[in-house]
Amino acid sequence: MAGELIHLDNKHISVEQIKMSIDRVLQCYIRNMSGPPSLLIENYLREAGFWHVATIGRGCKSDPKLISTLIERWRPETHIFHLPCGECTTTLEDVQLQLKLPVDGSAVTGSAQSIDRGPGRIDMGWLRDTFLEPGNDSTEVERIQYTRAYIPEMIGGYLMPNLSRNLVHLRWLLKVVDFRATGEFSKGPAVLATLYWEMCGATQPNKAKIRGYPSLPQS
Repeated sequence: MAGELIHLDNKHISVEQIKMSIDRVLQCYIRNMSGPPSLLIENYLREAGFWHVATIGRGCKSDPKLISTLIERWRPETHIFHLPCGECTTTLEDVQLQLKLPVDGSAVTGSAQSIDRGPGRIDMGWLRDTFLEPGNDSTEVERIQYTRAYIPEMIGGYLMPNLSRNLVHLRWLLKVVDFRATGEFSKGPAVLATLYWEMCGATQPNKAKIRGYPSLPQS
């Protein structure tokens, strides 16, 4: 049965690594937030289901060597780490416990196109420069606008980063129009699915980069 399941060895880094003179170390893309979330937007982030993950947004550190080693043990056929001591994998329970992101509810779907800023992506630097952190004298509208920009920065920065390190899909702006509705979306599976997709792709020997949230497999 195991022989029938495991069949991608001829395309797997674990086989090619033996032939390499230098170990492959993947480049991990994480762009942490510059500071902790403002308490002025705490209620909005809580309502949208992002408060906890926002508070740990400065502490995401990737260990490229550890992640590269784990990828050598990752099997795309089963989505499981095959280790000398047994098997394990990253689950939705891990996402819920570590990130406090909901794993039940409506699935995150849909796409968007932007003529001015490329195929459905927006520059996170532009978001940061356009929507400045609100002060104590800021209006509710300004705080809401800042929150709507802050959430996509988290998503594009370290939850589901783009390899450009500075672009985030426009769909996320459309998902934060109503914070209450955003809080009901099942965001955990989207984060895990992105990670699985990236880890499977990274098992190919010619891959040099990986995105996704590295703290999940690291832990």
